[in-house]
Amino acid sequence: MSTPIAELFEPDEFVRRHIGPSEADLAHMLETIGSSTSAELLDATLPVSIRATEPLDLPDGVPEHEAIARLREIANRNTVVTSLIGMGYHATITPPVIARNVLENPAWYTAYTPYQPEISQGRLEAILNFQTLVTELTGLDVANASLLDEATAAAEAMTMARRQSKVKGGAFFVHEDVHPQTLAVLETRAEPVGIELVIGDIGALSDDSGVFGALFGHPGSSGNVVDWTDEIERVHGMGAIAIVVTDPLACVLVKSPGAMNADIAVGSAQRFGVPMGFGGPHAAFVAARDKAARAMPGRIVGVSVDTAGRPALRLALQTREQHIRREKATSNICTAQVLLANIAGLYAAWHGRSGLTRIAERVQRLTSIAAAGLTAGGLTVENDTWFDTLSVRASDRDADTLVADALAAGFNIRRIDDGTVGLSFDETTTLSTVEQIVAALDGRPIDRDECDEARDGLPTELRRTDDFLTQSVFDRYHSEHEMLRYLRRLSDKDLALDRTMIPLGSCTMKLNATSEMLPITWSEFADIHPFAPDDQATGYRDLIQDLEHRLATITGYAAVSVQPNAGSQGEFAGLLAIRAYHRANGDDERTVCLIPESAHGTNAASAVMAGLDVVVTKCDEGGNVDVADVEAKIEEYGDRLAALMITYPSTHGVFESDVTQLCAIVHDAGGQVYVDGANLNALVGLARPGRFGADVSHLNLHKTFCIPHGGGGPGVGPIGVGEHLVPFLPGHPLDPSAAVGAVSAAPFGSAGILPIPWMYLEMMGSPGLTHATTVAIIAANYIADRLDPHFPVLYRGENGRVAHECIIDLRPLTKTTGVTNDDVAKRLMDYGFHAPTMSFPVAGTLMIEPTESETLREVDRFVDAMIAIRGEIDRVESGEWSVDDSPLRHAPHTAEDLLGEWDRPYARDFGAFPVDGLRAAKYFPPVSRIDGVSGDRNLVCSCEPLEALAMA
Repeated sequence: MSTPIAELFEPDEFVRRHIGPSEADLAHMLETIGSSTSAELLDATLPVSIRATEPLDLPDGVPEHEAIARLREIANRNTVVTSLIGMGYHATITPPVIARNVLENPAWYTAYTPYQPEISQGRLEAILNFQTLVTELTGLDVANASLLDEATAAAEAMTMARRQSKVKGGAFFVHEDVHPQTLAVLETRAEPVGIELVIGDIGALSDDSGVFGALFGHPGSSGNVVDWTDEIERVHGMGAIAIVVTDPLACVLVKSPGAMNADIAVGSAQRFGVPMGFGGPHAAFVAARDKAARAMPGRIVGVSVDTAGRPALRLALQTREQHIRREKATSNICTAQVLLANIAGLYAAWHGRSGLTRIAERVQRLTSIAAAGLTAGGLTVENDTWFDTLSVRASDRDADTLVADALAAGFNIRRIDDGTVGLSFDETTTLSTVEQIVAALDGRPIDRDECDEARDGLPTELRRTDDFLTQSVFDRYHSEHEMLRYLRRLSDKDLALDRTMIPLGSCTMKLNATSEMLPITWSEFADIHPFAPDDQATGYRDLIQDLEHRLATITGYAAVSVQPNAGSQGEFAGLLAIRAYHRANGDDERTVCLIPESAHGTNAASAVMAGLDVVVTKCDEGGNVDVADVEAKIEEYGDRLAALMITYPSTHGVFESDVTQLCAIVHDAGGQVYVDGANLNALVGLARPGRFGADVSHLNLHKTFCIPHGGGGPGVGPIGVGEHLVPFLPGHPLDPSAAVGAVSAAPFGSAGILPIPWMYLEMMGSPGLTHATTVAIIAANYIADRLDPHFPVLYRGENGRVAHECIIDLRPLTKTTGVTNDDVAKRLMDYGFHAPTMSFPVAGTLMIEPTESETLREVDRFVDAMIAIRGEIDRVESGEWSVDDSPLRHAPHTAEDLLGEWDRPYARDFGAFPVDGLRAAKYFPPVSRIDGVSGDRNLVCSCEPLEALAMA
């Protein structure tokens, strides 16, 4: 008898492929942990008070091909129009060799933040290239590893200037010729921390104005290019810090911020090969003088050495300052846009100085030709100088008419005010483009034989004269063969999710499915300007509305905003909503934010940035928030209570049973409850923060919802809020009437990667999402129970269960043997694994999260490696090896370490192949353990390739 036709279809095929363990595997895992069914385990793990009583009101999942077809139909509702809008967003050409081998390559996009530098040398070198590019173009000494967007970078530079300036006043000057979205984010960031923005022309600013910093556009939003040297000297005379917002392509031709004696430069590298993507993700940057390196936000990659003296790269200066300074931090940035920064740096390597100069000269020359044609036709070009942008007026038509005329010819241009429009040209612009737009605006296209006679908008005195981009990385990879091989060499140095399980607690390194990633490079998503007319982005808006609805359903909130383009920005936006809510109710005195001592450092930093006063509450011996201490703090601060900020499940990896009680206590006292959504992968389908007492949460779409980490970014951190907080969601950056301002430069943040979580939700469906959460909890408990006899699990819930992650305690072993969690992390590299999360939230521990995507085979391989390492620790404890001469302390072992003389007390092959299975497929770290202190003491953040250093 043949199989019934219905049984030959597999509607949940994607769910089966996303979730690693089979039904038989899950039965084995449950048997190991002593639960007869998954329902029994969940009952013992989750408090009844938080459990959802009904399934998610979401559709069932669909097969991959059907989801792609549905998303294609949504994409087709977008209209790709040639954009001349500018405003910091430009069409660009991603070199195909970089598009295929970086942007679309899981070796690059599935990598984690390089906190374990020995297995991150490839992406660290690529980031170093980006830092070098930025310092070279800006003419400054040091740059960070990228920031979230240009507006956020400007805001970070503002607070950086406040920290550095000798002036202790609260005023910051912003020149009027900056992009409006940059000004909007500056306003959002300034007001809560008591910074007064002074906006206008520098000439109107008195020398005794008391400003601590000043920000200039170079070029300005109007397109005007100004040498700010004299104005910067005047700013310095006031004791203030000078900041320049710049365009990296313009810096190829125009006098650099450093040459104008600026202290800080910020900008966006988007036009270096990264699609517009309706606003992001894009790599912004901050560059500064050497003396400011320790005040820079975000991350910095620096050069150090390993134990053999080989040059090696690592994150420098403990740059996640919020983990050190917490409530005294001036920045909550703990991330970057690494994948996009890598693309920008590699784009520069692909073109080199000569190629970038050719592109920049072409853009500038075409702009000059457009200016000549518009002027010849009777229009007025308002800026006297230009690089790529013109501000244009017509005597007989208003701006709306000019915009309509341009659109009729197939172009989007910018409406600046009632009478003025802006045109910005880019790498994709041709002479035909210029001729068409000039004709559309009733200019007189210049005869092609006369093009070279058009007036140059960049006089000699504004042009750059110094040398730059002389490093060999910008001169070696101009053939596709060489670039392809370079990219392969870099990726071969790294461990990413395409090679191995990355068992990082709190980071949820799960499958980033190919079908989820495919759509981000479709032109209908990649090539839309964030300020394109609404009717050209209908598909994007439909997708965003649908995604926000699904996320609201999952979390139990009334509404979601996807504008925050990182988890840190989501925290900030959520706390701004709480603050605005209290102020709207006349409760201006409610400024105290209670935060447990176990909280992620960004929580406290975000609260301070939102104008709140941080008060730390205790945790009990089980790692839970101490309810009695919270009550005591509420009693102490009374009507000043604004919010309690907690993570749920807790940062200790358990479901705290008192969470609903905590929420009720805070609400009774007039406060709000913020639940950090970092651990949402343990809740989806099982519990909803908006239903069990929370008022606001940020979600990490780069964790729970499958946007890949990209080596440390991109990420998206949308917020969900209760009905009463909906009016206080982040506003549109071009709408000054919003109750709460914009937290990102683009209206929908990093919209270009939102197709990824949409695809995940579409394919998983309601049953699949709930099953995924269940499997994540099963896997974590399986690991906890298998490891507990060897490495005690530090925290468990009331019934002895963990959530989706567990913390193992190495402190007793460290005390008796000297072996540290760092030794274990480095030895895991020899076994082919990335380490778990180290020393968070408890120093000397490892936090492990398997996710639902890892197969039982891979989970067991990791557990077996950990047990084998415990065996090595036993040999240290027995006295067979000293800790300093053990494979643990010598780890990781490079291939070079294993050559030549061998005088260690363990066999050479034991260093390389601690288990036999490695012989068939061995990853060798390119460097051994790196000396972090040396790198901080001798900070070098831009350099030649490492092989050049090795030969020095």
